[in-house]
Amino acid sequence: MRVHKLTFAALAVAAGLSLTACQNEADGAGQSTPSTASNTSSSGDGSGSGGTDQSGGKASAGKSSDDQGTVAGTGSNANGKVGKCRTDELEITAKDNTIDGDPDATVVVELKNGGGRDCAISGYAGVDLKTNAGPLSAKRTGQQAVSAILKNGESTYFPIDYPFNKSGGSGVRITGLLVTPPDETKTVTLAWPGNATLPVTDGTGSAVKIGPIGSAGQGG
Repeated sequence: MRVHKLTFAALAVAAGLSLTACQNEADGAGQSTPSTASNTSSSGDGSGSGGTDQSGGKASAGKSSDDQGTVAGTGSNANGKVGKCRTDELEITAKDNTIDGDPDATVVVELKNGGGRDCAISGYAGVDLKTNAGPLSAKRTGQQAVSAILKNGESTYFPIDYPFNKSGGSGVRITGLLVTPPDETKTVTLAWPGNATLPVTDGTGSAVKIGPIGSAGQGG
C-alpha cells in the first residue's frame, strides 16, 4: 500500500507541474497578443495621423520651403551666393549723353535695382533699335565684362554708341529702344532719347555698338 500511495503522489505532483507549465504557456501566448496589437496600433497612428516619423518629414519639408523663401526674398542661397538681377526687379531708363567733339553720339542706359534685394549682374545686355527700316541689333564692343553685386536702390550703366547722320539725307529714323538685361529673356521697351536718325549703311554690319554692364559711369 505504501508503494501505491507514493506512486499516486508522484503522479499527482507530475500532473500539477504539467498543468502549471500549460497555464504559463497559455499566459505567455495571451500576453503576446496585446503586444502585437499595440505595435500595430502605433504603426497605424504614425502613418495615418502624422506620427513621429511623419512629423519629422514635415519639419524637414518646412525647412526646405523656408530656404527657398530665403532665396526668393534675399537673393542668397545657403552658400551665401547672390541671385541674378531679373528684368522685373530693374528700373531701366535711357538718356542722351552725347558730348560735343566725340566722334559718335552716345545714349546711356541705367539699370536701377528696385527689387528689394541685392542681386548679381554682369555681361552685355541685349539691345535693339526699332527703326522705320526694321529692327537693328547693336553689336558688342568686345570689352571684358566685370561681375558686380548691385545693391538694392543702386544703379549700373552701359553705353550705346552710334554714328551721327552726316549724309545730308533723311537717313534711318529711330522709333524706339529695346533692352534685355543679361541672362534674361524679358525685354523692356523704351523711348529713344538720342538723335532721331542714323546714316544709311551699306549693310555690312551694325554701326551701333554697346559696352558691357558697368562700362559707363553715372550720367555717362
